[in-house]
Amino acid sequence: MNEIVQKLFFSAAALSLFCSNSVVAQTSPYRPKEILPPAKKAARVHITLGPELESAKSSWAIIRWTSNNPGGSDEHFGVVTYGTDPGDLKETAKSHIRLNRGHPCTIFRVRLDGLKPGTTYYYRVDSMEASGTSDGVKSPVKHFTTP
Repeated sequence: MNEIVQKLFFSAAALSLFCSNSVVAQTSPYRPKEILPPAKKAARVHITLGPELESAKSSWAIIRWTSNNPGGSDEHFGVVTYGTDPGDLKETAKSHIRLNRGHPCTIFRVRLDGLKPGTTYYYRVDSMEASGTSDGVKSPVKHFTTP
């Protein structure tokens, strides 16, 4: 019995220590020392993998691709233009991403909503800085069909 009480005491003490450290971590404000200027832009941004359909249901789909790190502002968007006519991609979906300057590549994922079941959609991907400046990485037109 004494051994069980000892184990419970040490478990409770460890949990208390762990929880108190996490509360401190959660409540301490993060204050960056400085805001970094935009990173050097890549000489040429190119898609290294994809674009491809990651997942799809009858009313939505996720398109994914990887490019070399475009540089510029850390705030970026993955952009997919799409539609049911390959010559008229008039719908646009965007997804925010924050670049990691320490990584040589960036994975973009964009969700397309409001799709119709059993419909073939054509799409092209691009990426852009938060200012709206394109990274100049437009893909060829690809397609998928919703279930």
